[in-house]
Amino acid sequence: MAPSFVYGTSETPLALLFPGQGSQTVGMAQKLVERYPAAKALFDEADDILGFRLSTLCFEGPEESLTDTVNAQPALLAASTAALAAIQTELGALPTPAFFAGHSMGEYSALVASGAIGYADGLRLVRERGRLMKEAGQKSPGLMAAILGLDEATVDQVCAQAQAASGGVVQIANDNCPGQIVISGDQAGMERAMADLEAAGARKVVALAVSIAAHSPLMAPAAAELKAVIDATPINQPIAPVIGNTTATLLLNAHDIRSELVAQLTGSVRWTASMQHAVDAGVETFAEIGPGDVLAGLMKRIARKSERMSVADPAGVEAFVAHFR
Repeated sequence: MAPSFVYGTSETPLALLFPGQGSQTVGMAQKLVERYPAAKALFDEADDILGFRLSTLCFEGPEESLTDTVNAQPALLAASTAALAAIQTELGALPTPAFFAGHSMGEYSALVASGAIGYADGLRLVRERGRLMKEAGQKSPGLMAAILGLDEATVDQVCAQAQAASGGVVQIANDNCPGQIVISGDQAGMERAMADLEAAGARKVVALAVSIAAHSPLMAPAAAELKAVIDATPINQPIAPVIGNTTATLLLNAHDIRSELVAQLTGSVRWTASMQHAVDAGVETFAEIGPGDVLAGLMKRIARKSERMSVADPAGVEAFVAHFR
């Protein structure tokens, strides 16, 4: 069994953030695994639990297979958890954050890091989540698009009007940071909303290269099936609060966590509000644990004066350790 995480004290008001789908890249976590036995143990366990060489897929690709939602989700959870294990190896105990938070699928990584969900259970959950999302996308194909340069209230209003006018489905999927919102829905709703948002003055409307309308009502069949799996999964009280995606409020117990994970598939990721919650509570340092630096980049837009770091490789681990040692 992989080691559980050990937390000590922290004098720095800290939030640990975990990236979601889209941050995966071939080669991710490979240097961590080569250097840290604890990181390797997590990938070995993932290979055993999932019944295939997730580690080989992460380190060698092919990219097309790694990007498949059914593989990308457990791959990201393993990579983020491996980065956390590497930090613990260096520090002995992790600094206890004021908050954990993860973007979309990253919320599962946050829950594993917080001790609310076991690593093995987390892997099984996101593997099933990916399978059900893929299945729902095949039955009800959808679109997603990034909307740049408009505020959340405007986008929300235009989407509601487009949905009523088209008879389709469209809503905000992610409020990522000021001026960057992602919408999601079916063909009719999305086409109308994208045209109307351009007319409303969006600086840019960019269709995303996905066929799944994540965080929209089109994911309702997946949410219904996933609920049974979530309900059967043991969930503990987290070591520190997790900020929930759909409410931007704290998940403090098993009931809150279960409700959030079901709601999250069809609900919007309120990332700006989630991060603002942490800022308002006095958090000054935000560390993204896992591949890429997407969340650190969003944080720069949400709270420019915040300190941001990314821990995706040994150099990132060393920088984090130097800050907290």
